Amino acid sequence: MKAIITVIGVDQMGIIAEVSTLLAKNKVNILDINQTILDEYFTMTMLVDLEKLEISLEKLKEKLNEKGEELGVSVKLQHEDIFRSMHRI
Repeated sequence: MKAIITVIGVDQMGIIAEVSTLLAKNKVNILDINQTILDEYFTMTMLVDLEKLEISLEKLKEKLNEKGEELGVSVKLQHEDIFRSMHRI
């Protein structure tokens, strides 16, 4: 099972490290990552593999949301199928 994680907010040191560490601790594998900074705004999109995830998807979303609040950024997780359906042309 794959998912898309998006992170958006004012740039600061440690965003990638903090989010990646949380994912690793929960056995989520990062398959692809793209990040950019536009002026002072940080954006990151990750494709992740949830196959070895040992907690519920809802619990992971909760942890990512808490980490986002701690960092002052928005962190969203969507199942790959939902993401594809929403962005189909």
